[in-house]
Amino acid sequence: MCGITGWVSYDSDLTQRQDTIDAMTGTMACRGPDDSGTWVRPHAALGHRRLAIIDLPGGKQPMSVPTPNGAVSMVYSGEAYNFSELRHELAGKGHKFETDSDTEVVLHGYLEWGESVADHLNGMYAFAIWDERDEKLVMIRDRMGIKPFYYYPTRDGVLFGSEPKAILANPLARKIVDADGFRELIGFTKTPGWSLWKDMYEVGPGTIAVVERGGIRTRTYWQLDARQHTDDQETTVGRVRELMTDIVRRQLVADVPRCVLLSGGLDSSAVTGLAAAALAEQGERVRTFSVDFFGQEENFKPDEVRDTPDSPFVRDVAGLVGSAHQDVMLNPGDLTDPAVRRAVITARDIPAGMGDMDTSLYLLFKAIRRESTVALSGESADEVFGGYRWFHDEAAVNAETFPWLAFQNAITTDRHAMLEPGLRKVLDVPGYVADQYQTAVDAVDQLDGASPLEQRMRTICNLHLTRFVRTLLDRKDRASMAVGLEVRVPFCDHRLVEYVYNTPWSLKTFDGREKSLLRHATKHVLPDSVRDRVKSPYPSTQDPGYAAALQQQAKEVLAEQDNPVFALIDRAWLTDAVEVDAATMPGTTRNGIDRALDLYHWIDLYSPELQLD
Repeated sequence: MCGITGWVSYDSDLTQRQDTIDAMTGTMACRGPDDSGTWVRPHAALGHRRLAIIDLPGGKQPMSVPTPNGAVSMVYSGEAYNFSELRHELAGKGHKFETDSDTEVVLHGYLEWGESVADHLNGMYAFAIWDERDEKLVMIRDRMGIKPFYYYPTRDGVLFGSEPKAILANPLARKIVDADGFRELIGFTKTPGWSLWKDMYEVGPGTIAVVERGGIRTRTYWQLDARQHTDDQETTVGRVRELMTDIVRRQLVADVPRCVLLSGGLDSSAVTGLAAAALAEQGERVRTFSVDFFGQEENFKPDEVRDTPDSPFVRDVAGLVGSAHQDVMLNPGDLTDPAVRRAVITARDIPAGMGDMDTSLYLLFKAIRRESTVALSGESADEVFGGYRWFHDEAAVNAETFPWLAFQNAITTDRHAMLEPGLRKVLDVPGYVADQYQTAVDAVDQLDGASPLEQRMRTICNLHLTRFVRTLLDRKDRASMAVGLEVRVPFCDHRLVEYVYNTPWSLKTFDGREKSLLRHATKHVLPDSVRDRVKSPYPSTQDPGYAAALQQQAKEVLAEQDNPVFALIDRAWLTDAVEVDAATMPGTTRNGIDRALDLYHWIDLYSPELQLD
């Protein structure tokens, strides 16, 4: 797990620009605190920051293999969980290895199969290979988009990096945000390729991008296809159990301390139970971590998306599996510390506006990193198995928009109320969302003869796996890598995703509840309380002290009469918001203030050039 960056310029001599590639590489020191390296040739420069996970002494990058017609060099971020099998296969084809790292296996895989190496990989990865034999750059991203990967075309080549900040460190990249970039920030539709920054794009999940003298070409090597599911219920549950067991075992492989993120929900508890069983066979005890807020359990009140506090369920799971468990407890002061907010914005490069759910995640990861380097997460199970409440809400299911926007909650409702009125009109976010929704629906592959309900639920599952989940994966990667923690996501294994995606909705809900397949496939490692628990999302503080602290910070922003943030947010709206009773503040108001404060700090940190008219 690392940070990668690079620069291809066919009309320049990059050996004279070592300082620039060093600066680009240096922006990702947090992603790779263990080592740094660059590789520079006249038309290509590669940079790498390393977080050592496997073969600690042998995985140094950039990694290069000489050939009779030029070197083939790579920078790689992520993990190939099947690298042992690939290593054995490649050795049988005559390849010689000098390290035990998965990086070397992927590089030799490219030498053997070229761009088709992507078809052989199981894992999370973003890597770039400069092939001197053809003077081309090959950029490949994992199927689900777990690892971030951005590029910025230039007049004579390309800039690339794990994060926008690496690209923006090159003087060729301009920090411009236009109306299209800002529409997506507010719209929350995760438009494919979007990066916020003008002329910068994501390498799409499951995509290969090749840079040559003639330009950039891309092709998709993996996508969600509709296939007939023929297994019965018992066979399907058994297959999910088999896959989950294998996936968790593979993702526990590391040469550094590991742990599991435990929220007390079905998803993280299933991973915890499977991990505990696998580690027990090796004589090890699983470590678990959770995040909570002082006073939350005692003073909890059910809201529109959470019926119960997490803590009792966390204790049940930890007690059942015998984990070495630690609660990371936070208070409003921790969550509203401006320095923490700015650290989160710096990590994500965007003013995401997710409030305490962003800051608490960052603080959780920061605490975990003191004791572990790798963590397994339950992220993405809701998208794979159909767990969100809006999957089971008739109005949201039948709405002609993205279901997560149709479902009324504080995060998604009225996301543009706090915008400056003129800007709100220019952006026309509702029109943008409608266009993106239609584009996304049109791309869904359907089975002939499927019922209207099956077609609709396949569409909704597809929207979550190709849009919604990518926002959450990016959030988790950025927050974890900002503190040098690798978070692995077992539910994103493409074998599991493909299999469950093609199970009929009736099978996904065969017991009349959400995530039936996962619940029954992992019931052997779960306490009864968790098996019966209703879906509850990532926790958010209910302490009115959080809202009061936001209001005080917003008042300080309002006192700055000429601050450029008021080109984006409505001063009158913010003035009214700071007068609302903090103890009874609606969630939409609290989240609006959070978004306003994110914008304020983002402008101060990045000094973007805004082109929004």
